[in-house]
Amino acid sequence: MSEASGKRARQPIELVPEREAPALPGDVVLARDPDGVVDAIAADLLLHAKNCVREFGDFHLAVSGGSTPQPLYRRMMYDPVMRQFPWVRTHLWIVDERRVAFDDSRSNFGMIRELLVSHSDIPPNQVHPVLATEPDADMLYERELRETLQWREKGHDRLDFVLLGMGDDGHTASLFPHSPALHAPEDRLYVVNEGPNVTPPDRLTMTYALLNASRFLAVMVVGTGKRETVARVASGEEGAEVLPVLGVQPVGGTLRWYLDHAACPDSASS
Repeated sequence: MSEASGKRARQPIELVPEREAPALPGDVVLARDPDGVVDAIAADLLLHAKNCVREFGDFHLAVSGGSTPQPLYRRMMYDPVMRQFPWVRTHLWIVDERRVAFDDSRSNFGMIRELLVSHSDIPPNQVHPVLATEPDADMLYERELRETLQWREKGHDRLDFVLLGMGDDGHTASLFPHSPALHAPEDRLYVVNEGPNVTPPDRLTMTYALLNASRFLAVMVVGTGKRETVARVASGEEGAEVLPVLGVQPVGGTLRWYLDHAACPDSASS
């Protein structure tokens, strides 16, 4: 080996710098990459589902659309550990939906049906899609939520686990900045959100009242594209009107963020 090559071999390996978790409201789980985020959510989801079935007899799970959670949904179907998931005791709800038919590529339920429903043994009557093209779709879904959850003991008649994401503009579910659904009446659980501040097509979405009554809220955020928004949320300088994810403030429940290193602001690096 030449002297030059020996010197090259002795050069230190440059490691990817570690990150510190940003000071977000609630708990923060920080993973190195998106796979680590999926690992963390899947573990918490399985534990929570089994605990709820043991305590209440069933598990109410609300899931979101979009590309971010798709690796988690796939993991739930192929990971041997996730075979323990109690699908036969699970009710599956949709956090938000576009006003399109199920066979439209923009339908959240269309994607969720393909990745989760079609490959699990969840009973069909425990799958709750939004009939988004119906004129009164919001009221129909709200009634279904109330009628199903009321079978539980008072005080436990709420969603057990809600999976959320966060857009570059700070929206979560279909609660967009400066949009009407941010000011839904406190007695409403599911509403239409439309107008110039809503990314088309019109949406249907869970309200803060329903979200904040939930037992566990998981916010999944990955990638450098979310880094600036995470920094804004952590700063606390803006409110929920501008960054709707800040309106997620569970009462008697847990809020937990799942981030990868790429989504962490530079100021959080060690």
